[in-house]
Amino acid sequence: MATKAPTFTQPLQSVVALEGSAATFEAHISGFPVPEVNWYRDGQVLSAATLPGVQISFSDGRAKLVIPAVTEASSGRYTVQATNGSGQATSTAELLVTAGTAPPNFSQRLQSMTARQGSQVRLDVRVTGIPTPVVKFYRDGVEIKSSPDFKILQEGDLYSLIIAEAYPEDSGTYSVNATNNMGRATSTAELLIQGEEEAVPAKKTKTIVSTAQISQTRQARIEKKTETHFDARSLTSVEMVIEGATTQQLPHKAPPRMPPRPTSKSPTPTPAAKAQMARQQSPSPVRQSPSPVRHVRAPTPSPVR
Repeated sequence: MATKAPTFTQPLQSVVALEGSAATFEAHISGFPVPEVNWYRDGQVLSAATLPGVQISFSDGRAKLVIPAVTEASSGRYTVQATNGSGQATSTAELLVTAGTAPPNFSQRLQSMTARQGSQVRLDVRVTGIPTPVVKFYRDGVEIKSSPDFKILQEGDLYSLIIAEAYPEDSGTYSVNATNNMGRATSTAELLIQGEEEAVPAKKTKTIVSTAQISQTRQARIEKKTETHFDARSLTSVEMVIEGATTQQLPHKAPPRMPPRPTSKSPTPTPAAKAQMARQQSPSPVRQSPSPVRHVRAPTPSPVR
């Protein structure tokens, strides 16, 4: 297996703790070979010797630091460092210790998600507050009680709802209410469980509906064209009747306009001009036979003066 530098799949989250109560830091780390993990507070290495009572563990990629009873001196910046031969990664968070009270606060809120039928679903939140808030899960406004099907777990400030085997009827709006004597906070998200029938693409149904609509559209277009053609033929017939009607049959209609006969303002042509026009309009007889006019107009001897 190829080596891989350490990465944090879940970084540290800041914690607010009442003096004398427990505080827990947790991070999820991946990498190969398995990284070496060290903890620091304000840059100083942490151990049971430097912080009495502290519990440090690293197993299955989960690095955890627990302070059973915090004091004001426990406040500070906590850092976890993961190192292997391929690299190094760090994650830092704050610990605030107070002697007073604080209303509930979500340092990690619910996230909407989609899952397939039969899979396991896990919904996580991180809640802080002084005193420690009472946390409850709801689906569509109905409180969820812990059971084999719906397990509610708590690890420090991490609260989880685990649905062992999800079904479409488990879809809905999930919310978490955190309450103490200082106030209340709510986080909400949507869960969608896809059933087996939803795995079949909906394209077939859409294609069938689309095809039917196309057929109807085509039929409507054909009918429309037929009506238009019929109307055009009817209109043509009507126009033909009107054009052929006389003024007596339709007295209210003006008689159709007739093109005026051509008139000429030129004077009446003389007989010579008419003969000339006839020769121009008729084929020339020169090539067919000798013109008789030429015999008439043959040259004659001129008289002697």
